[in-house]
Parts: sequence; C-alpha cells; structure tokens
Amino acid sequence: MILFDFMPVPSLHQPKNNNVSGSAGWLSVNNAAIAILTVLFFTASSCLVKNTPSTGDSMKAQIQLELKEKILKDAAWALRQGPETVTASFSPRSAGTINDFYSEGDYWWPDPKNPKGPYIQKDGLSNPDNFTAHRLSMIRFGTIIGALASAYKITKDEKYVRHAMIHLNAWFINKTTMMNPSLTYAQAIKGISIGRGIGIIDTIHLIEVAQGTLLLKDSKSMDKETYSGTVNWFASYISWLKSSKNGQDERAAKNNHGVCWVMQVASFAKLCEDEKTLEECRERYKNVLLPDQMANNGSFPLEIARTKPYSYSIFNLDAMAVICQILSTRNDNLWQYFTHDGKSIKKGIEYLYPFVKNKDSWPFKKDVMYWDNWPVAQPFLVLGANAYANKAWLDTWKGLDQSPTIPEVVRNLPLRHPIIWL
Repeated sequence: MILFDFMPVPSLHQPKNNNVSGSAGWLSVNNAAIAILTVLFFTASSCLVKNTPSTGDSMKAQIQLELKEKILKDAAWALRQGPETVTASFSPRSAGTINDFYSEGDYWWPDPKNPKGPYIQKDGLSNPDNFTAHRLSMIRFGTIIGALASAYKITKDEKYVRHAMIHLNAWFINKTTMMNPSLTYAQAIKGISIGRGIGIIDTIHLIEVAQGTLLLKDSKSMDKETYSGTVNWFASYISWLKSSKNGQDERAAKNNHGVCWVMQVASFAKLCEDEKTLEECRERYKNVLLPDQMANNGSFPLEIARTKPYSYSIFNLDAMAVICQILSTRNDNLWQYFTHDGKSIKKGIEYLYPFVKNKDSWPFKKDVMYWDNWPVAQPFLVLGANAYANKAWLDTWKGLDQSPTIPEVVRNLPLRHPIIWL
C-alpha cells in the first residue's frame, strides 16, 4: 500500500495580509498541491483494485484447479479417438439418407395388442430397443471436442487443436462423412412420425462443439478452411432451426424443449457472430422462458408435473443457466435480470439447491427411472457459483460426480466441460 505525508491544511483564520496577490498565490499553490495529491491517491487506489484478483477470478481459479487432472486425463483419451459421425451407423427405419441424423422417441414402445402396429407411449420409460447410435456418436463428439478445447485452454498445446480439426472436418466438411445440418428425422415414432420437433433436443451436445471451436479459433494450428467450414455448417443449422416446421415446433414448446432450443441457437449464433439471433434469444429468455416456465418460488411446475420431476427440474435449470452464461454481456447481464414479479435465474438456483444438496428433502414424487443416479456435477451449480461467487454451491458441485457414465444422465447434461465456458 502507498502511504502519503499530506501537507497540513492551513488554518482558516490566517493573519490578515494586505498583499492580495500574495494571499491569492498562497491559496493557488496549496489548492494545486491538494489537487495533485488527491489525483495521486485515487490513481494509487485504482492500481490497487486492478492488481487484486477479483472474486470471479478466484472462483475460476478454484474451478480450474479442481478440474485440471480430469481435463488432462480426458484430453489424453480424446487424442486416441478417431471420428465417428452419423455415417458410421444406419437404421433401416430411417426415412433419411446415411448423412442424416436419426433417432427414435425414447418413451415409445410396441403395442402388446398390436405388435406390428404403431407404437404407444409410456412417458418416462425409455425403450432400450430404440435406435440411439447417432445420439451416442454425437455425445462422443461433444465429449472429444470439449476435452480437447479444455486441455488447450489450460496448456496452449497445439496438438489438441490439430486433433480437434480432424473431428470437425469429418462431421461438418467432408461430404462423405458429414452430417446434414438438419434434424428432420430425429425422435421418429414407428407408425406415427418420421421425425418430430421434439427431436431437436438431441443436438444439445453440439453446444460444446460450438464453444470449443470458438475457443480454438485463434490458435496457431486452426486451419481457416476448417474453421469457416464449421461456422458455415452451424449457420445453416441455425437457419433450419428457425425456419423449418420441426424447428418452429420446438421453439414453441412450453417446457424444457423450448429452453433447449434457445440454448442451442444461442450457442451456435455465438460461434457464427450472429448478433441478430443472439438478441432474439435474449428477448425470448427474458419475455417467454423465464416468466412463463418459472413459478414465483423459483420452481418449474411443468417439469414437476412430469414422471421424472426431479431430473427434469434439474435439466431445465441447467439449460437456463447455460443460456445466461452464453448470452450475458457487459450491458445486458442475464445473471442479474429479473422479471417484474421477481423471477430470476438466481431464484431458480436458490429454490433447487437444497434438494440437490440433500435429495431426501425433495417434496415431490420420485422419478420413475434413474432416481438413484441424480444429481451429478450439475452445470447450474458451477456456473451459478461463478456468477454469484457462492462458495457453498461450488463446494456442493465439487462433491458430486464429475464423470457420470449412465447414458440417460449423460444425454441430459448439456454442459460437461465448464472450463471452456468461463
């Protein structure tokens, strides 16, 4: 700390001096000295503030320290993985081509009364015989890019960038292996639909691909053609998400599906530097998602009404927290935004946190499946801890499973590499 010996302030009752110019000169000199010292004091204070790590920086440092070993281990695994795109597998039930993503509705089963007829729904109960290979390949892709980008961020080792480019080229640029930028055939139902808007939730794992690519943009090894080709693919996908019937249906969904549409589009638009779409997403979060889906106490009634109220509530809060992380700017911080009746992302975290810390306190019915597998290291905890400098939330996040392996849990974790988001 810098200390100053300040000049004594002269008495207000100075002896009379008939030399007016001398008196004025005395005042001028002393006022100037005080002004200079004042400037020096505030300059020094400013320097002290700038040189002191902020609470946010300290929180990020803790998160990076917590994850460093895992990041390097995951990246070592990722370096050994070759690309596996949608063309690596195909279902004869798909109405699309080999380059089209295909999946089947999770909760749809053969009808015991009509085994060859249309499937029937059993909400919350996943059919293990449905086609999931493309979804698993996409989750694997997101895991690889997230791991490589995380390792690059903390080491600046170009080998992670070079390997990421192999996967980006395979998924987005190579005509033989690329995925078409649409989801026309996602979550099909035998005998009912070749693909639905609800299936767009299957690409939530591409948000870490987009964020990871953005982080690698300025590295020495990032090839301009690979980067621009990846951006062009995501721009085409945004266009499809906004203009297609499936995309518009998902956007209009009133539960977590509508939230995940905004989360995805926001992430992809950030990579594409699409400011118009980013602003549209901000407005939808503030004027539709938050006021329409959150109750005044911070809960999500539409998720609580489902057969998996606990995991769906967590999932929806995770997605909203990711939206706030993606879309917040210096002039429009969604972490600080609240509606006229007091709804906010912070209120949502404060409501759900006690039930994550102690699941036995959950006041509603248990999930019909996977009740014992939640919670894990939820994104809303680590992002919220960083946004509000909340040590309790961070400590709880640290104590939860950072590497879940249950497929149902993994597919409902939109963010698994927090270091690339901070």
